[in-house]
Amino acid sequence: MYTVHEVAKLAHTTVKTLHHYHKIGLLIPKQTTEAGYRLYGNKGVERLQQILFYKELDFPLKEIKKLLDGEIDRETTLIQQKNLLEQKIDRFKGLIKTINTSIKSVKEGVELDMESMFKGFETEEEWQEALKDQKEHLKKEYDFDLSNQPINVESMNDSAREAQSFNEDMIWFLQEGFSVNDPKVLERVKKHLLFLEKIGHPSTPQDFLNQTELFIVDDFHRNMLEEWQVGYTYFLNKVAANYLENTK
Repeated sequence: MYTVHEVAKLAHTTVKTLHHYHKIGLLIPKQTTEAGYRLYGNKGVERLQQILFYKELDFPLKEIKKLLDGEIDRETTLIQQKNLLEQKIDRFKGLIKTINTSIKSVKEGVELDMESMFKGFETEEEWQEALKDQKEHLKKEYDFDLSNQPINVESMNDSAREAQSFNEDMIWFLQEGFSVNDPKVLERVKKHLLFLEKIGHPSTPQDFLNQTELFIVDDFHRNMLEEWQVGYTYFLNKVAANYLENTK
């Protein structure tokens, strides 16, 4: 029998995590002493291994519980997890290769072409993985399901390059102290919206303003934008409001 502290140390996790798993019924101790100490047997430790494997593969805890509460064959499950981990490793290797290329270009002072910057996203599966957190957030918070939407890899890469370029330009405007009503700022917004229209995703000035307002109230997107540049979310919203006003 293992105490909760021994199991946490063995599995390189925390006591708090094990307490949470117990609370949600994911990992129940084999025994709880009269003093309230949790004790785990070998089966519990094996189950924890399965939990941590699936967690490493980004499975939600609710889904892990469903998988483990069914009749499972340990060898088959381990083989499946091994295959999933190998697939994930292959995807990361591709991304690491792209990052290394970018690092090399920075060291040598060579400008990297945009196509090379996105070579890590060459398949639909890689884009699905990259968008997984955002899709889960939209489903959970707004019941907006994008899981079955087809992905055109070439189109997604084009959109990603434009999104990166647009955000870099707007952040530069913010850092350099440009007014939200500066003609150069508004012209960059116009160029961005024309691009969206060109690729079949028309966005009116009002649509753009609505999107920036969502960024402010939605934790997921606000935090992402604020990590790039503090104040960027609010700057973008003010720019969108002024762009709409100037197009009336």
